[in-house]
Amino acid sequence: MPRSSLDSILDSMHLVGAAVIGSKATTGQKESYLVPIAQGKHLTSLALSEPGSGAHFYFPETALLRDEGAGYLVKGQKSFVTNGGRADSYVVSTRASDPLAPPDQFSCVMVREGAEGMKWGPSWRGVGMRGNSSCTLDLDGTPVALHDLLGEEGDQLWYMFQAVAPYFLMAMAGTYLGIASAALREAIHHLGARQHRHSGASLAEVGVLQHRTGVLWAMVERTRRFVYHAATQGDGGADDALPFILSAKAEVADCAVTMANESLTMLGGIGYREGSRSERLLRDARAAHVMAPTTDLLRTWTGRALLKQPLLGE
Repeated sequence: MPRSSLDSILDSMHLVGAAVIGSKATTGQKESYLVPIAQGKHLTSLALSEPGSGAHFYFPETALLRDEGAGYLVKGQKSFVTNGGRADSYVVSTRASDPLAPPDQFSCVMVREGAEGMKWGPSWRGVGMRGNSSCTLDLDGTPVALHDLLGEEGDQLWYMFQAVAPYFLMAMAGTYLGIASAALREAIHHLGARQHRHSGASLAEVGVLQHRTGVLWAMVERTRRFVYHAATQGDGGADDALPFILSAKAEVADCAVTMANESLTMLGGIGYREGSRSERLLRDARAAHVMAPTTDLLRTWTGRALLKQPLLGE
């Protein structure tokens, strides 16, 4: 049975969370999280976004408070937590425990499902991606042990651009590339199967549709090769990998939305039916531009990286 784009997102959040844990894991964190993850016995996820930060998920307001030397207390609210209430643990971003620390010095901790002070809100209902279990999480003095701090206090910016961004952006690029490919396949199948009753001619014989199919196929394939190249650059540690990785999700977002729109146009009234697969692909594809980091933000970061400017500048 083919896997859906929603399966890809649910898996991706787990894999990105595991990558964040593994990037600076202590021996204890390897035993507590990475070993059971590798054994398929532990599901983790990300809890980074917040209601007040919008696309700027790298500036959390969730507080990390010292708890009399026994550990930390986490207080705040997270939004769009994929697998919320279903995962075994969550990678939670917080402000540094020092109240005078600058905004870019924030921390990341592990919070176990069912910990004291955790409260899940209802599942988010979006225009698309409706099978995605994404919830709001309230953390009201949730205790976190010292050994569940990832890395050092205040170094979460390192995590964002060395662990979260590469894996997350490539995972999202793959997800929406799948939607673009599915939309193209839907159009090609329809054109080959549909015939005009008055003439018996297949839509596949219509010149303008042949032309449009060729244009759309080329768009998907060049976008696919760009994504593969970005992944190769990242895996190889290339000095210029960052602009490719930042651009990958943005390029795929443009491709997915175009493909879903054009595919529906070629299917005509059949595709425009309520509840059709074309409708779902169009709704799902639109999330590519608005899911943080947004396309506009990624384009800006790419320009800043190329111009050797700080990514988080004003």
